[in-house]
Amino acid sequence: MKQKLHSEFSGCSNCEHDHDENHNHDHTSDENHNHDHNHGGEFNLKNEVLPLVVVLSLYAPGVIFENQLHNTFYSIGEYLLFIPAYLLSGWSVLKTAGRNLLRVRVFDETFLMTVATLGAIAIHKLPEAVGVMLFYKIGELFQDVAVSRSRSSIKALLEVRPDYANIQTEGELKKVSPETVKIGDIIVVKPGEKIPLDGEIIDGNSQVDTSALTGESVPRTVRLGETVLAGMINKMGVLNIKVTKLFDESSIAKILDLVQNAKSKKAPTEKFITKFARYYTPIVVFTSLAVALLPPLLISGATSSEWIYRALILLVISCPCGLVISIPLGYFGGVGGAARRGILVKGSTFLDTLNAVNTVVFDKTGTLTKGVFKVAKIVPLNGWNEQELLQLAAKVESHSNHPIAQSIRKAYGRKIDEFEVRDYEEIAGYGIRAKVENRVVIAGSARLLHREEITHDNCQLEGTVIHLAVDNIYAGYIVIADELKEDARLAIQALKRMGVERTVMLTGDNQAIASQIAQQLGIDTYEAELLPEEKVNAIEKLISTTGKHGKVAFVGDGINDAPVIARADVGMAMGGLGSDAAIETADIVIMTDAPSKVAEAIQIARKTRQIVWQNIGFALAIKVVFIGLGILGIATMWEAVFADVGVALLAILNATRAMK
Repeated sequence: MKQKLHSEFSGCSNCEHDHDENHNHDHTSDENHNHDHNHGGEFNLKNEVLPLVVVLSLYAPGVIFENQLHNTFYSIGEYLLFIPAYLLSGWSVLKTAGRNLLRVRVFDETFLMTVATLGAIAIHKLPEAVGVMLFYKIGELFQDVAVSRSRSSIKALLEVRPDYANIQTEGELKKVSPETVKIGDIIVVKPGEKIPLDGEIIDGNSQVDTSALTGESVPRTVRLGETVLAGMINKMGVLNIKVTKLFDESSIAKILDLVQNAKSKKAPTEKFITKFARYYTPIVVFTSLAVALLPPLLISGATSSEWIYRALILLVISCPCGLVISIPLGYFGGVGGAARRGILVKGSTFLDTLNAVNTVVFDKTGTLTKGVFKVAKIVPLNGWNEQELLQLAAKVESHSNHPIAQSIRKAYGRKIDEFEVRDYEEIAGYGIRAKVENRVVIAGSARLLHREEITHDNCQLEGTVIHLAVDNIYAGYIVIADELKEDARLAIQALKRMGVERTVMLTGDNQAIASQIAQQLGIDTYEAELLPEEKVNAIEKLISTTGKHGKVAFVGDGINDAPVIARADVGMAMGGLGSDAAIETADIVIMTDAPSKVAEAIQIARKTRQIVWQNIGFALAIKVVFIGLGILGIATMWEAVFADVGVALLAILNATRAMK
């Protein structure tokens, strides 16, 4: 059944459902960001600061001795200092403006800055022209430092990519690329090395650092038979691991892919700025032309040089640097800040969607509960005692791979002689029949007792119950419980405090267990005994009743959750040990498997949104004030430069708060 579900729903891993329309990447805006150094390689502070030092060494004496340089032959001294400084500080802006001009993309910030500074040079305001480019460059440097800091958490993930695997071949270890290792190969991981592939420990025990995968700083103890994941770091003993997944299918490979693809998805607010610039820039350009041309024609005594200067000031003030720099940075900071907390967001569009979430839907097993079955209660009847009943159950379940059977054998804790169990038969949908020590034993649900017409008085028990009968006489029952995660109740409480209107649980488990879990956690509503397709129907019903401005988030971990995760407005997967299909399909992956991270993700999204809109409002308000002052002739070119650069720097500093 599990394989069937995987084949049926694994195709959903590439399903982008309703989000696709928000994922279109506007390359124009990337060019306008002018950050080739960041797109093409690693940010190097020294390489960025060096040109600025050269520019300042030319610019400072130029400003101090401006009058003397201006009075040289044809002002040649002034040009010798300021023009190299102008080209050094503004070359990337000039290059981008020229490239965009050839592509008939003229209305952007680089076009505004180029026209404004060339105009300033034309009216012999060289210090102001260099000042515009210099302070813009400084603003970019601040942005790059902030982006570099916000990338550090994501970069930490990228650095856990293993470089090699020690494969055991004919008595010797050989270093090979993880991509060449096959399923079933034995790899050896020494203390201090990264585990290169997912696998099962067949020899050794150790402690592993899982911080890169889960964000948890406390090392985890791993022993024989346990599963370990690629990207974990072995801290103590030597581990022999049998590889269970190819590198491309390993947890770390999928996480790396998520992170590297996250930047290609843009949020609606970012797209708003791109659209805004298409209207804003032409208005500014034509307003500046009107300011330069109309007053000398219409106002008596108005000079062309004065009004051209005012028009140039207007162009400089109007440069949308603060918006262009701080808004994408705000979202990047939100994504980076979330990653530092073990929450991987596949794109900034999902941060925006999280802001509107008013219904959070949880899967039960593996999401709210640990998905680890344990024997909680043994009730013997008709002359049996607890130890005898547990021994009987362990033997009759000895050939089953079901998690419940495994939990019974684990509780018994002794070796079982398989020869004691004969005529083993699984009765689909009911349970098991076998001969144990020449007695016919059945173990299963209450329906199995009814089918075999065995008298008992325990039909309405809560939880997962295994009933046992020996030679058609009822022997008692064993209650199997799935433990709640430690922070499950806190997660529901945190969501309600944040104003989430509805919390819902969807599960394939029975009504009694679902009711018990929902009551314990304080979940508003639940639906039980659902098949995967019925979960999708339930989500669609919730979406239809949520309202125009509300969104539904679904949190799950299993293969059967993949279609529901894909259908929800925002799908969240438990990524620590969740299924590959769920992780691939999800918009947000919670690496710690902690349900409390859902509320934390919403909190990060709200803070990011708040910061982005603060920047938009602040930048536009300052622009409007200084545009008015520029037209009236009150603001000079210097004030225009500082207003523009000041807005950009303050917006950048505000945007970095999204990382904290």
